[in-house]
Amino acid sequence: MAQAFRSTRVIAPHGVIAGTVIEHKGRIARIAAWNDVPAGIPLHDYGDAPILPGLVDTHVHINEPGRTEWEGFWTATRAAASGGVTTLVDMPLNCIPETTTVAALEAKRAAAQGKAWVDWTAWGGVVKGNAHELKALARAGVPGFKCFMVESGVEGFQWVDESELRKALAELRGTGLPLLVHAEIPGPIEQAIAQIGPGANWRKYVFHLSSRPRNAETDAIAMLIWLADEFKTPIHIVHLSNALAATMLQRAREAGTPITVETCPHYLSFDSDEIPDGATEFKCAPPIRRADNRERLWKALEDGIIDMVASDHSPCPPEMKDREEGRFDKAWGGIASLGLALPVMWTGMCQRGIQLDRIAAWMAEKPAQLAGLRGRKGALVEGGDADLVVFNPDEEWTVTESDVHFRHKLSPYIGVRLRGRVKETWLRGERIFSNGTFSDEPHGRVE
Repeated sequence: MAQAFRSTRVIAPHGVIAGTVIEHKGRIARIAAWNDVPAGIPLHDYGDAPILPGLVDTHVHINEPGRTEWEGFWTATRAAASGGVTTLVDMPLNCIPETTTVAALEAKRAAAQGKAWVDWTAWGGVVKGNAHELKALARAGVPGFKCFMVESGVEGFQWVDESELRKALAELRGTGLPLLVHAEIPGPIEQAIAQIGPGANWRKYVFHLSSRPRNAETDAIAMLIWLADEFKTPIHIVHLSNALAATMLQRAREAGTPITVETCPHYLSFDSDEIPDGATEFKCAPPIRRADNRERLWKALEDGIIDMVASDHSPCPPEMKDREEGRFDKAWGGIASLGLALPVMWTGMCQRGIQLDRIAAWMAEKPAQLAGLRGRKGALVEGGDADLVVFNPDEEWTVTESDVHFRHKLSPYIGVRLRGRVKETWLRGERIFSNGTFSDEPHGRVE
């Protein structure tokens, strides 16, 4: 049976409207006027609470199969549902086997059976020596590929230099599939660590920040711009932390270079000068930088130079964060945040006077386009999946461990005061999350 979802604030692609979303068989049949509700169908009337499209998070480390003690489909996808994320794209490096072959992709799909609360797909991996696997992975359905230009921290996912990038881009040329890149190169990092020397107090965040200098990013991005231009193949910069790269990215875009870029909520939220000694839950690479850099990232996002926002949810067992010793050089790098991105972003947007409808482009429409899901995911449009988020933009709350649903509760957001909270999440016309509780069973599927 069809059903209707009504609000005075429906976040549609052409703006905020008073409207009614009509769902039928898991798809959006049409977007109707507020008072145009067909007779005889259930009506969910949310008053003034905004209805957003289901969010699409294209940068998540689910870690299954092989490292479910870090995370897994059950916990990661529940966390996503609690935060209004209805589609995830999994990164290829933290599972065992890494998603660098079709066999590994099939193992991942098998591992997810019956465990996914939201829809998902997986990026393929580009590592040294696997360029010959990329076309087979593309035929098997990956929406694109991910690589590192510096050590990934995972032995089975080796970083690639320019020659390996060229091999991969030659294979991808003409497919339309993007290559996602961790854009830091090792030379500046090695030099910075050598300059820090052996006597550093690695409990202080400033040494981690110094160890990942800005030019490690900007030099990598300069190389990627000319490679994208040469091969006419889309390249996507993941987790941009360095706002100084914005100018070169803008010029490349204006010249027609097929390059896109994301940043993450933690780069838009935190200030490196305020990170306490030993607080290794803040460690990530590239690093969280200073407040002036954060504000320039916001400006680049507002101006459209940064295309989208993704969580880069990268969890690990708490002991790998080494909180007892608190050394940033020894702790695993990665921010656990899945399910919190929407209120984190809205909190920052309220502080800067940015309207809520920008969220739909940054966290739904543009990520869906990157993942090849445009028309099905990421927007409230006729024919698309009826993935909806009901959001209370005015609720203020403090994040506690009971509020997060990812596996391990170590996160820099614990104790942070936020504005806005997801009230309901609907996946293809089925309510999967409502006011802190989940549906009886998972309904997610692989895209």
